[in-house]
Amino acid sequence: MREYSVPALVQIADSACLADVVFGRAAEQPDKVILRKRDASGGWQDVTAAQFRDEVAALAKGLIAAGIGVGDRVALMSATRYEWTLTDYAIWAAGAVTVPIYETSSAEQVEWILGDSAAVAVIAETARHAELIGSVRDRLPGLDEIWRIEGLAELATGGKGIGDAQLEQRRTARGGDDLATIVYTSGTTGRPKGCETTHRNLLSDVRNAVQGSLTEIFEIDGGSTLLFMPLAHSFARIIQVGCLESGAVLGHWPEASRIAEGLPEFQPTFLLAVPRVFEKVYNSAQQQAAASGVKSKIFAAATDTAIAYSQAQAAGTAGRVAAGLRLRHQLFDRLVYARLRAAVGGKITHAVSGGAPLGERLGHFFRGAGITVLEGYGLTESSAAATVNKPSRNKIGTVGLPLPGVSISIADDGEILIKGPNVFPGYWHNEAATGEILDSEGWLHTGDLGSLDDEGFLSVTGRKKEIIVTAGGKNVAPAVLEDRLRAHPLISQCMVVGDNRPFIGCLITLDPEALEHWKSQHGKPADATPADLAEDPDLLADLQAAVDDANKAVSRAESIRKFRVLGVDFTTDNGYITPSLKVKRSLVAKDFAADIEAIYG
Repeated sequence: MREYSVPALVQIADSACLADVVFGRAAEQPDKVILRKRDASGGWQDVTAAQFRDEVAALAKGLIAAGIGVGDRVALMSATRYEWTLTDYAIWAAGAVTVPIYETSSAEQVEWILGDSAAVAVIAETARHAELIGSVRDRLPGLDEIWRIEGLAELATGGKGIGDAQLEQRRTARGGDDLATIVYTSGTTGRPKGCETTHRNLLSDVRNAVQGSLTEIFEIDGGSTLLFMPLAHSFARIIQVGCLESGAVLGHWPEASRIAEGLPEFQPTFLLAVPRVFEKVYNSAQQQAAASGVKSKIFAAATDTAIAYSQAQAAGTAGRVAAGLRLRHQLFDRLVYARLRAAVGGKITHAVSGGAPLGERLGHFFRGAGITVLEGYGLTESSAAATVNKPSRNKIGTVGLPLPGVSISIADDGEILIKGPNVFPGYWHNEAATGEILDSEGWLHTGDLGSLDDEGFLSVTGRKKEIIVTAGGKNVAPAVLEDRLRAHPLISQCMVVGDNRPFIGCLITLDPEALEHWKSQHGKPADATPADLAEDPDLLADLQAAVDDANKAVSRAESIRKFRVLGVDFTTDNGYITPSLKVKRSLVAKDFAADIEAIYG
C-alpha cells in the first residue's frame, strides 16, 4: 500500500457554520462586490456583501416564520442561477439542511429524493418543476410546502416578525459536525444514495484549497468565475462555497449549452468544467478557425506547437525553447490562441477540470494556448475535491496532489482510498452502504483505480466495477480508450464493450454540431441523420482514425477491433447519461444489445 499525505493548513472550529461567511464579510467589507446577477434586461448587476447578507437574512427569516426548524430538510430544484446560491445560504442561516435536486430529474427520482430525505419543503424554479413535484405529493406525507423561486420575495416578506437575535440563534445553533446538505448520487446503478455532508466537510475542503492549493486562482485581485455546471452537483457546489469564502466574484449562467454567449459578457478570470466542455471548446475553435479562413493544416500546426511549448514548460526548459518553436508559438498566438482566449472572455488564465480524465494532449494544448487547466479528483463522498494540481505545481496527465489535510492511499488491488476531514460521515439512513465504502480506520474506498508517483501526484486509471474481462482473460479499463475517443470532434459519447467476448468493441455516438460541419465539408446531404450515415465510408474512415489513435494508449489485446455508430446520442434527456455526464452503462448495454451483438456477429 502506498500513501501520501499533506498537512492541513486550516482547522475548522467546532462552532463553524457555512452561513457565517455571509454575515462576517458583510460586517467587515460591506461594500465589496461578491456576486453578480443578471438583471431583467440581461445585463449584469453587482451584489455587495451587505446586499447579499440582507437578502439571505430576509429569506432565512421567511423560512423560520413558515415553520422550517433546525435540521429540517429543504429541497431545492433549479437550474444554476443567483437564487440557487441565495436560497442555499438562507437555508443554512435558518439552521436547516439543503437537499439539491437536478432540474432534469424525473418524477420517480424526485419522489425518491424527497421521500428518502424526509424533506418538509421544496423550492422549485419553474411551473413544470412545481407540477412534477405536485404529481407525487400525495405519496409524500411529510412534504408541507412547495414554493416557487419567483415567490421568494413574498416568502421573505412573511419573516418580518422574526428578529435578528432569533436568526442569530438559529445560525449559531449549527456547528461543524452538523449536517449541512444531503447530496444524492447520480445513480448509475440502482437508486441514488444520499451523501451526508457536514459544515466541517465543506469548510475544510474549501478553506484548505483556497489557502493552499488554489490560492493563485481564488485570491487574485479581481478574481471571478461564471458558474454554469448544475449546482446540484458537488463539483459546482464546492466552487460556490469557495467563491463566498475567498471573496472571488461569483456569477451564474443557467444554460450550459449557451455558455459561449455568457463568457464574453462576464469575462471571468477562471472557469470550472468537466472534460467534455474543454473538448467542445477545442472542437469549436477548430471549426471556427476553418470558417474564418484558417486552414485545417494551420490549426493542426498550431495545436502541435501549443503542445510542444507546454511540454517544454513541463520539462523546465521553457526558458530555453528553440528559437523556431518560440517564433511559431508567437505566430499562432495571433492566428489561433488569442481567438480561443477571446471566445472564453479574454481574461481566463486558469480552469479547473474534474469528473473524468482530461487527457494529456488537451491539457498541453490549453496550457500552450495560454489557459492552464488544472485537473482535480474527488467524489461527492469526499465533499467533491480530494486532490488537485496547483498553478505552481501542475503535472499534466495527473489529478494532482492531495489537498492540505487529505491523505491518499493505493490499496494492494490498485483502489484509491481517501482519508481526511472532507470525507463524509456516511449515507443518509443507509448503514449497509456506508459500511461498504468507509472502513474502520476512516478510509473512503472510492472504487476508482489509480497510482501515486514519487512526488505524491495521483493518476486515475479507471473504475473497479467497469473493468472488462475478455474471453481471453485480459483485463481492460475502458476509461483509457473512451477518454481519448471523446476528444475527437465527431464523437459525442462512446462505450467500450467486450466483457466475456473475444475482443474489445465500442459503441459510438456522433456530436450533432460537429456532424453538421463534417457533412458540409464532405458533400453529404444536409438532412442526413446519424442513422443515415452510420455505414458511410467517409465517416467510418474518420472514426477509424480516432479509434486507431485511442488504441495507441493500450496493448494489442486491449485495443478496439470493431466499433458501431448509433443513430442516437447519449444525453441526460433520454436518460443514457447522468447529470454529471457519466454513461449509464447497464442501461446502454440493455437498450443497445442488438448493436453490441452486431459487433460480434
